[in-house]
Amino acid sequence: MTCKSFLERGFLVSAVLGAAVFAAGPSAMAEEVNLYSSRQPFLMKPLLQAYTKETGVKVNMVYLKKGMLERLKSEGRNSPADLILVSDIGNLHNHDKAGLLQPVSSATLSANIPPQYRHPDGNWFGLTVRARVIFASKTRVKPGEVTSYEDLADPRMKGRVCTRSGKHVYNVSLLASIVVAKGAEGAKEWAKGVKANLARKPQGNDRAQVKAVYEGECDVAVGNTYYMGKMATNEKDPVQKKWAKSVNIVFPNQSGRGTHVNVSGAGITKSAKNKADAVRLIEFLSGDTAQKIYAEANFEYPVKAGVPLHPMVASWGEFKADKAYLSKIASERTTATKLVDLVAFNN
Repeated sequence: MTCKSFLERGFLVSAVLGAAVFAAGPSAMAEEVNLYSSRQPFLMKPLLQAYTKETGVKVNMVYLKKGMLERLKSEGRNSPADLILVSDIGNLHNHDKAGLLQPVSSATLSANIPPQYRHPDGNWFGLTVRARVIFASKTRVKPGEVTSYEDLADPRMKGRVCTRSGKHVYNVSLLASIVVAKGAEGAKEWAKGVKANLARKPQGNDRAQVKAVYEGECDVAVGNTYYMGKMATNEKDPVQKKWAKSVNIVFPNQSGRGTHVNVSGAGITKSAKNKADAVRLIEFLSGDTAQKIYAEANFEYPVKAGVPLHPMVASWGEFKADKAYLSKIASERTTATKLVDLVAFNN
């Protein structure tokens, strides 16, 4: 496909580095790699610039906030994308189950990324980690009063819990992790208990839950750790700093299985024309230099052990993460989604 025909098909290409028009056929230029990313350009730009500086390989990136899977399906084997980069195990799992990814064998990736954060066959690889934690009011929740996900379903928490939609990918993955830990029936009872304790109908994003705690609408909320960093440093909307200061981060289940974590991650497309360079890019993203840049940009945890944390992330303290394989958790997402409907969680 020529550059002209690619543009004529109506694709909107967001350039992060250099020219961002992909050559999709066998004539694709060497030393280039084409990336579809749902992660925003401000996160990706420093990483891709560092990669190009180190390797000389140009990265053409298309930012797709939504619709990546559908686009790859429609493009089929003619897709110009060599790899994808998305947030949440659910999105990685969906692309894999749709047959859009291919396996990769890489000693570098095996060494850098713990097995629980990558697909057992190499179909996808986690690159940053975020924990799904409890945000607890500093004034209305006593230290030690809430220490586990199970506490959220305890009758003593009635009318004190806030969360976003149970169908959101973050909460589906959390519920799937409880399916893995307690079985479908145990997860169902947990979801019923949390629903019974909700202070309001599930709504908003993770920041909105912390806002609700700040405003006294509820006492505890569920959210991803990196939102604390985003709120605490928000200069455009300084009131969010007050939200962040009103809560403590509680890492659940530290005396048991550990806190549920999720990843952002990458996979090589089946249509990849530049597979070697695409693998090389994922390897770079899993290395020390990129891990530090990538994790710090969004207040996340590096997936590679030994990489220094952002000072704010480090200030939240160490925690034990659930060791359950994310591939196993992802396989229970369908069950988790059905449970959300079964207990009418969002109603």
